[in-house]
Amino acid sequence: MATEYDVVIIGGGTGGYVAAIRASQLGLKTAIVEKGSMGGTCLHAGCIPSKALLRSAEVYALAKKSSEFGVVTSGVELDFAKVQERKNKIVTQLHKGVQHLLKQGKIDIYEGYGRILGPSIFSPMPGTVSVEMNDGSENEMLIPKNVIIATGSRPNTLPGLELDGTYVMSSDHALQLEELPASILIVGGGVIGIEWASMMADFGVKVTVLEYADRILPLEDHEISKEMQRLMKKKGVQIVTNAKVLPETVVRDNGVAVKAEHNGEQKEFRADKMLVSVGRRANVENIGLENTDIIVEKGYIKVNDFYQTKESHIYAIGDVIGGLQLAHAASHEGITAVEHMANLQPSPINYANVARCVYSHPEAAAVGITEQEAKEKGHKVKIGKFSFRAIGKALVHGEVDGFVKIVADEETNDILGVHMIGPHVTDMISEAALARVLDATPWEIGKTIHPHPSLSEAIGEAALAVDGKALHS
Repeated sequence: MATEYDVVIIGGGTGGYVAAIRASQLGLKTAIVEKGSMGGTCLHAGCIPSKALLRSAEVYALAKKSSEFGVVTSGVELDFAKVQERKNKIVTQLHKGVQHLLKQGKIDIYEGYGRILGPSIFSPMPGTVSVEMNDGSENEMLIPKNVIIATGSRPNTLPGLELDGTYVMSSDHALQLEELPASILIVGGGVIGIEWASMMADFGVKVTVLEYADRILPLEDHEISKEMQRLMKKKGVQIVTNAKVLPETVVRDNGVAVKAEHNGEQKEFRADKMLVSVGRRANVENIGLENTDIIVEKGYIKVNDFYQTKESHIYAIGDVIGGLQLAHAASHEGITAVEHMANLQPSPINYANVARCVYSHPEAAAVGITEQEAKEKGHKVKIGKFSFRAIGKALVHGEVDGFVKIVADEETNDILGVHMIGPHVTDMISEAALARVLDATPWEIGKTIHPHPSLSEAIGEAALAVDGKALHS
């Protein structure tokens, strides 16, 4: 059976289902093909479940030091089964919400595996989508005017660190743990690795992080990396940088042992479990790209500013095109793609205005470029920095570590980047992102009256500090 659509989206993750909703709003007949659960990696194996676990870990750590707040407790215990139950409940609730939105938009859902066909009896152009249905019924043929590929990504690994889901895990496996290990090795000190290191340490697990680069969070501002490393060590995390994990050195004997080159020597590291967190790999295989002229470079689908592939009626968004690989970026890529196919002439996304977040405890967040990148690009920079230790609300919260840092161009006064580490900065970063969208100057942020007491005062003070006018430093 063949059905015609204005747009068929392969992949029902955050980018895919948001694109479908926007297409529906524009009156386009829309279908989504999804082989798993609607909501994709972010909802079921990434953003949401990991943050639910992080919150439980944070509450547990806080409960153990509640006497600092004058709240005396005894016998604080962790029920990890209930932690997982809470996480699953949140995922289920949000999953139902996504299903409701798609039903409300009258979007057809095909539960199965979609592949793009070449020119055929259905269409003279490549783009017909054959759906291998999950229930084993006959394949459905979807004939769209446009296709959006939103197939996402999966965890990557290293040679010799083959994932078995028991001893050597990806973040997908770790989310399903039924009990916590006594110790864990985390290979990779990027965003996901540091979030898991923070979480496990707050749960009371002994954590060791092995990072190949010379610092954790290597893509973030040097000062943010340095402060995060200090605070992770403060909570007991052992961090080993410049560590090259050697292939085929994993030993599984009720635990894991791995060798790594560090400072010219081979060292062995042991733990009950290992979490491999070395990036993600785009899902470009077995989706029919060979039936098209679509170009794949370095494992990612090549697109233009409006997410068109070389086949102009086939678009691609999200992790499958590389870039920031963030759920909120994928959503807006999907919106841009749909509006472009609907001839609404959307503006291309400026990725320098997209916020990046690390949901560890403490949190980190940034928008724009780092101080180092600014200097490499030839900018003469001026820096404003303000510590949370001077913020009343941070003292009230009992979380005074961290700071806000603003990097500005000395000649133009443009804000080049804003970098934060500390309490609730993943919520605060949107002010900085809006400032960049509106091309605001540090002076304008400083003139904004921030409520007192609030954590956001640190942004205002850092903005004033750019020109040496901070009031509370």
